[in-house]
Amino acid sequence: MTLTTTATRRCRDDLESLARQAGRDLEEASAAEIVRWAADTFGDRFAVTSSMQDTALAHLVSQQVPGVDVVFLDTGYHFPETVGTADAASVTIPINLVTVRPRQTVAEQDATLGPDLYRRNPELCCQLRKVAPLERALTNYDAWATGIRRDESPTRANTPVVSWDDRRGKVKIAPLARWTQEDVDRYVADNGVLTNPLLDDGYPSVGCWPCTRRVAEGEDARAGRWAGRAKTECGIHR
Repeated sequence: MTLTTTATRRCRDDLESLARQAGRDLEEASAAEIVRWAADTFGDRFAVTSSMQDTALAHLVSQQVPGVDVVFLDTGYHFPETVGTADAASVTIPINLVTVRPRQTVAEQDATLGPDLYRRNPELCCQLRKVAPLERALTNYDAWATGIRRDESPTRANTPVVSWDDRRGKVKIAPLARWTQEDVDRYVADNGVLTNPLLDDGYPSVGCWPCTRRVAEGEDARAGRWAGRAKTECGIHR
């Protein structure tokens, strides 16, 4: 199956109705079944997003939809290992990697707003370097898939497998929502899936280097993200 069909663009009300119905109908469906529904429903107006922590979702989708667009947000603050994982994925998995960057480089942002915005105002930094670029990148799609899971944090515990992303006017799909970390590890091992080397170096959740630290034994997997702050999400999944 390939994304060769040009899907008809649906209006906002139709997309919202479709999302809410699918969220109910597909709650017990497997990840592969959810991906198949998305590909059949949206054709080339469907994209995957990946932080390149691992490539499990990109790999899963590519097995049914070779050449699927995979959007990677290159914030300018990634660890080299993360960029390396994206580069490797683009040549080893049948995907079309779409690298999206903020309007300003880090140096330009520093010149405009002052250095180390991530330290002084992490919400604004995430907005400029993650949230806004993603919204621009999704303009020509009706639906997008994310790899977030319910077991990752309390804020994600109620993640629907399909939902309505009202802010962006898109159908949001989380095929792995019901997976556990053990499910991900099994899929990675069974399929030889690429993972970020940092996962084996004390970083169970990988974000931008200034705002990510290693996690101590017994800590929550996302404890290393924005450590010492009340902030727990970049804003993409609010």
